[in-house]
Amino acid sequence: MNDWSPVAKVYDPLKAGSIDGTDVEPHDRAVWRAMVARYKPNKAVVGDPLLTLFVARLNPQTTEEKLNEVFSNYGDIRRLRLVRDIVTGFSKGYAFVEYKEERSVVRARRDANKLVVDQSELFVDFEQERTLKGWVPRRLGGGQGGKKESGQLRFGGKDRPFRKPINLPVTMNQEWGGGSRECERGEREERYRDGSLSRERETDWGSRGRRDDRDRGRKRGVEREYHRERRDRSYERESTRERESMRERDDRRERDDRRLRDDKYRHRDRR
Repeated sequence: MNDWSPVAKVYDPLKAGSIDGTDVEPHDRAVWRAMVARYKPNKAVVGDPLLTLFVARLNPQTTEEKLNEVFSNYGDIRRLRLVRDIVTGFSKGYAFVEYKEERSVVRARRDANKLVVDQSELFVDFEQERTLKGWVPRRLGGGQGGKKESGQLRFGGKDRPFRKPINLPVTMNQEWGGGSRECERGEREERYRDGSLSRERETDWGSRGRRDDRDRGRKRGVEREYHRERRDRSYERESTRERESMRERDDRRERDDRRLRDDKYRHRDRR
């Protein structure tokens, strides 16, 4: 765990599918697919991967000219490729930008990320297909993107890094400042174990928690009794309505029978 990093150095589909990289079993089918996939980078792709940026979340209306205009502000561009559908020719929403100098790549990655172009917030990062060992694209179950709603949430990238595992040593040198809260929590737990920190505050919180639980229980009991009374009253009203409707129906039938008998006798007397 001493070589832990919030950003993946080697792509592992099982770790990428885990929020802190500690899962031992895949939590969705996509991770299984990525684990059994044998993916090789496209040899037809040209250019230096260390000087290439990946630009995603583009507006479908954004063109190569617009991208060239935006990213040329950070340095000289050697090659720009907007990925389009081979059949329809529509943009797929991502592109690759290759610069001539390394400082231009670093500057564009830092400043162009979350830049709004054509009402869309861009995501900019280094190319990973040819630079990250073991990389598997999202179409095969890998990648480091996805949304929670899609059930294919991935971690280990710039946009969604790993969380620090709970069992990580506190004395480790941090490579990234995102785990400060977890470090503080780990220090508090160690102080509790050693007995150097008083437990009076914990006891107070525990007793207060028990009081809150009792109060919530009482409130639930009162609410439950209130709803039960309302339900009983509604049942009584419904039963009263049913009895009244049955009485009215019987009275209506009796009046109809009496009318039929009177008509019958009146017709017979006329004869």
